[in-house]
Amino acid sequence: MAINLGDNAQEAAWRQEIRDFIKQEAPKELFDTEREEGGLFARMGAVKAWRDKVAAKGWIAPAWPKKYGGADMSVIEQFILNEEFAEQGVPSNVGGFGVMMIGPTLIEHGTEEQKEEHLSRILKGEVLWCQGYSEPGAGSDLAALQTRAVRDGDDYVLNGQKIWTTGAQFSDWMYMLARTDPDAPKHRGITYLLVDMKSPGVTVRPLTTLSGQQTFNEVFFEDVRVPAKNRVGEENRGWYVGTTTLDFERSSIGSAVGIRKQLESLIRQTEKGPATFKNNPQTRLEFADRWIEAEVGKMLSYRVISMQANGLIPNHEASMCKLFTSELQQRIANLSMHLFGMHGNVRNRSSMGYMQAVSSTIAGGTTEIQKGIMATRGLGLPRG
Repeated sequence: MAINLGDNAQEAAWRQEIRDFIKQEAPKELFDTEREEGGLFARMGAVKAWRDKVAAKGWIAPAWPKKYGGADMSVIEQFILNEEFAEQGVPSNVGGFGVMMIGPTLIEHGTEEQKEEHLSRILKGEVLWCQGYSEPGAGSDLAALQTRAVRDGDDYVLNGQKIWTTGAQFSDWMYMLARTDPDAPKHRGITYLLVDMKSPGVTVRPLTTLSGQQTFNEVFFEDVRVPAKNRVGEENRGWYVGTTTLDFERSSIGSAVGIRKQLESLIRQTEKGPATFKNNPQTRLEFADRWIEAEVGKMLSYRVISMQANGLIPNHEASMCKLFTSELQQRIANLSMHLFGMHGNVRNRSSMGYMQAVSSTIAGGTTEIQKGIMATRGLGLPRG
């Protein structure tokens, strides 16, 4: 059966409308390639200005229902929006984790009160969210988390620590997992909570990474009171809500397109470099392999969006997408270092990209975790 990967007339018109909007409205600071260190976090002013313009158009999450502030568009139309934002080099997820993860999770599992309180504010760009999953002793084995939430009347009292929390220093809210029953099997004693980051007892400490950035943080909770109405799903059943969030995290087209654009940038650098760069047969073969893999990553993202368009939640398919693109990002970083040789050790874009790529197969679920999901849920293999 033939598969048409092109746009129909309506989709093509929508894509052109997005391109025109970007050309007319995107702040020029977003394209400041001289400020690579710190990534978008170093350009928060321009990002916020862009987010406000996107929010005014109702485009932060156009596939969400109108009653929550969306535009009732199809998930395909939202996918085209994200794809074009990534292609044109503007932030493709201006709603942050709010749009990418907690929003879809609330639509799937939240109460009507939670949806009314949070979804429209996410789409208006009024709040930023961060994810409170990993802990010092619970990374790949996330279900080993020990942050405690004890019920006290109408509240949960929260104590513990989270780590590697992206953007926590800028965030207004956190969606998190906490242990509410220490005696239950570890996957059963966890509850999913929404925490106001301005609550008394919340402390955020930025972490400086290998590349010199402060995108990650550690977050401490000391007798933080969280209203019970901020629980998503049933008490002690938060693990199943949390895995829904991870499925949305691992299914973004922005990663696949962004990686291909990194490769395009590297090709341009090669064309401007010495003849030894362009004429090296091994380098040319590496570029060909990486380009093919970038297209494969895009096709994996297309598979995920096809599932979402048919009302399905991707699971092992999203893990395939995440695993492939994160490992490809590291291969492209290695290619950059091979290309520039000893010069690549100088602190420039190549060395920065190489150091940043180290975490790509760790953040969002390690390679080993993704392979386990693909083996058990995708292939039906028994657990080891």
